This record gives sequence, C-alpha cells and structure tokens, in this order.
Amino acid sequence: MSATPPPGGNPSSAGTSPAGEDSVAKLIEIAHKPTLGQRLISWASRPPGRLYLPVCALAGLVLLYEDSVPGGHLPSFLIGVGGGALLAAMGALRLGIALTIARPMIRFYWLRWITAPLIAALAIVLSVTDVPLQTRLDLSERALLNVRDTANRSTTIPMNGTWAGLYPLQAVSVHDGVARFTVQGAGLLGTSGLAHSGEPLPTDVFVPGHGGVVYEHITGDWYSWSEY
Repeated sequence: MSATPPPGGNPSSAGTSPAGEDSVAKLIEIAHKPTLGQRLISWASRPPGRLYLPVCALAGLVLLYEDSVPGGHLPSFLIGVGGGALLAAMGALRLGIALTIARPMIRFYWLRWITAPLIAALAIVLSVTDVPLQTRLDLSERALLNVRDTANRSTTIPMNGTWAGLYPLQAVSVHDGVARFTVQGAGLLGTSGLAHSGEPLPTDVFVPGHGGVVYEHITGDWYSWSEY
C-alpha cells in the first residue's frame, strides 16, 4: 500500500526534513560565496567612500597637530605616519585595481578619487612651511610673554602643565635674556619647547652655556629648541 500524500501537499516534498532544507541552504551559500579576488574587484570598483575620506582627513589633522608642537609630538607622529602609510597603501591598491578593470568609474567619480591625494598634498605643504607651528605660536605669544615677565630669573620655575595660550607648559626659565618654555609632551626623542630672545640665536648648533640644546628659528624673536 502506497503512502498517501498530505492534503494539499506535494508528493516530492513529503520526505523533506528541516535538516535537509538547512543543508541545501548552506550549499547554496557556499556556492555563491565570493572569492578574495572577487571581493577586491568589487571593493576597487567603487570610489572612495564616506569612511575612507574622513579617515584621511583625520590622519592629516593629526600630522598637522604634531607639526604645531615644537620639536614634534611622539604619539601623534606615530599615529599620523602609521595611519597615513596604511591609507596610502590602501589607496594605491584600490587605484591600481580600478585602473585595470573599472576606468569608467574613475572618470565618473574623479572628484572622490582625487580628494585623498589633495588632503595629503595640503598637509605636506602646510607642514613644510611650518604654518601649524607659526599659527599656534601667534595665538599663544601674548600669554607666553606674560609668563616670561612674571618668572623668577634666577631659577627654573615648574609650571606643572599650566596652559599659556595653546601650549601646556612644564617649566619656564629666563637666562641671559633668553626665555625658554618647556612644552609638556613636546619632543620626539628628548625634551623640547619654545624660546624667545631679543638677540639672534645660533641655530642648528650647540650654543655654549645653554646645555645640550639646539635652536631652530620659527619667526621673529621666537625659536624652538630641542635637548640632545
């Protein structure tokens, strides 16, 4: 005696179980899973989007902040350079694949493709011309000179992170007409800061009587200094 199919049912589906349906679904999912090459092609065929470009801008701002600190700032230097190198590698890979298989997409979204290089170029130009350092110093000059005028000229005064303008100061000292401000966190390898002198200071050399300090001119009577 043959089995009677359920009312309204299909004889061919009478023996199908939930486990069997799950197996078929998994096989279909595996069969359509894209390969790594297909994923790269799909990724590169789209222009830089709403995540990549803001991250590029953020990396540029980190590098500009690092350049605004006399002698540099180690944490932001490592983050900016490391992040910038990673973003540049990703952009180069994406552009290389797109030039091979998706040139029309580059022509159509040309503005989005050139935005990241423009951000990098702007950050480099501003850093080379010392615009971040000079701008931050200009905004802090009056407060720094007020600190100099109230400092005891016979000893180094600890400042414990007190802000003068846009700079947190670790210490200040005045010696032979040169006011030295130690900026908290400044310096890639050693201590660094700002200096103000009415007389020109030798730059890029050790100055006798100033310890192991090398000065670099910023603008006017202002210098940055680094201790070696």
